Amino acid sequence: MVFPGMGPTAFADIERFATEVPLAWRLFAEADEALGYPVLDRFRRADGDYSEYAQVAFLVTCLALAEWAEQEALPARPGLCTGPSFGGKVAAAYVGSLGFADAVWMTARLAQCVADYFSREHQSLVTHSFVRVNPEVAEEMLGELTARGRVADVACRVDKDFYMVTLSADDLPGLEKGIRAAGGLSLYTMRPPMHSPAFARLRERAEKEVLNELEFAEPRLPVISDHDGSPLTTGEQVRNLLLDGFVRQMHWPGTVEALRARGVRTVCVAGPDSLFGRVPATRRHFEVVPVGPKRPLLVGAARDAEPRSSRGGESGAERGSAAG
Repeated sequence: MVFPGMGPTAFADIERFATEVPLAWRLFAEADEALGYPVLDRFRRADGDYSEYAQVAFLVTCLALAEWAEQEALPARPGLCTGPSFGGKVAAAYVGSLGFADAVWMTARLAQCVADYFSREHQSLVTHSFVRVNPEVAEEMLGELTARGRVADVACRVDKDFYMVTLSADDLPGLEKGIRAAGGLSLYTMRPPMHSPAFARLRERAEKEVLNELEFAEPRLPVISDHDGSPLTTGEQVRNLLLDGFVRQMHWPGTVEALRARGVRTVCVAGPDSLFGRVPATRRHFEVVPVGPKRPLLVGAARDAEPRSSRGGESGAERGSAAG
């Protein structure tokens, strides 16, 4: 089971999914109770793609889709789980290291913590993504920046030639020029930035203000780290995975290698996804079962009228322009 990094997600798709699929409606009601406010109503009115309410709605949607997939689309329950970037929060709930209400509360509180931190710190930093640049050339461009004492941290390796880099906005025009000269393509720039050793104080604050309030149980199945591919089998390891996400690089090709080494040949990507289920690093090595908010409506709405044996199917991945 793969939970994707978060990208911009259409409210209409999630609202329709929550309205028409009973298990999704149930989980959103539980999230409302955990937070004391109506998540979807606040998501509808929120500005920006990564508001507290958008993040909670993404988490709930991913968990509902995973439950739907196990009931309706998959031949067996998955034996491993991973969640690149934001997907790590979903994975922690899916494997039972956190209860659902705690995962919802954690997601909301971390979103508040991150927003407050970046309103005061590192206001010049952004995370920029680009593709089609030879890795050696990319490393050379970033090395030139770090040699001058500039921040140029690889936040994410999504594929062999797909990078997300955290750097100063002042250095972005020069990087984009180098990307074009190398035959690459710049995609998007994210604010706030993510995944950099420069954010050590944010990690400390998130631990003190949020994760210290929670108990992490032993996961019911191993979680594969999106940082180094290691299997995580204790609650403390899952806890550290979430904290280390502030300061460590997300490395999807390495995660793919670790899954293959453990015998995985099929992955279910549960959530609104336009990236992790589609990149060549995933498609080359796995049969991908994408389960997004649109397709389950067709099956879920009619499930009371169909015999169990006739149900199933898969969804297209959702549209979006970033993952975090």
